Amino acid sequence: MRIVLCADHRGVDLKDQIKKLLEEMGHEVIDVGTYSHERVDYPDFGEKAALMVARKEADRAIGFCGTGMGMAIVANKIPGIRAVPVFSVLSAIVSRERYDANFISIPALLIGPLTATEAIKAWLTTDFEGGRHIPRVEKIGNIDKKYRKLADT
Repeated sequence: MRIVLCADHRGVDLKDQIKKLLEEMGHEVIDVGTYSHERVDYPDFGEKAALMVARKEADRAIGFCGTGMGMAIVANKIPGIRAVPVFSVLSAIVSRERYDANFISIPALLIGPLTATEAIKAWLTTDFEGGRHIPRVEKIGNIDKKYRKLADT
C-alpha cells in the first residue's frame, strides 16, 4: 500500500518512528514533511498529504500533530477525503469499518508510540464493512459534491 505521512513539529518524532515501521511492513511510504522540530503550521502538510490521496497518488494518509484534530479538519477540506483523529485501536478499527476513512490523524501529545503503532496497524488491516454503511458513506460524498459546487459559485 502507498501511504503518505505528514506532520507538524509536534508530530515529527512519532511520524519518523511510524515511517520505519511501515517500511518494515513492506508499505511504500511517501513523507511530505515536516522533517525537523522547527515550528511549522499543520495545514501546510495536511493539505499536501490529503491531496495525494484525493488524486490517487497514495492509497491512504496518516497525519501527526499535537491533538490530531487540526490535521483531520484540514484533510476534510479536500474533496474525497474522510479523515478522523484516532486515539485508540478501537477508534482506528471503527474508522475503517464504518466510515472507510482514508486519512487518520494521530495526536502525538495525547497518545504514546505503542498506542499509535497498534492503532495504525489495526487501521491498515481493517476493511470497510460495506453493507448498511455504504449509503451513509455515499451521502457524505454527495454532501461533498453539493457544497463543492456551492463554493465554486
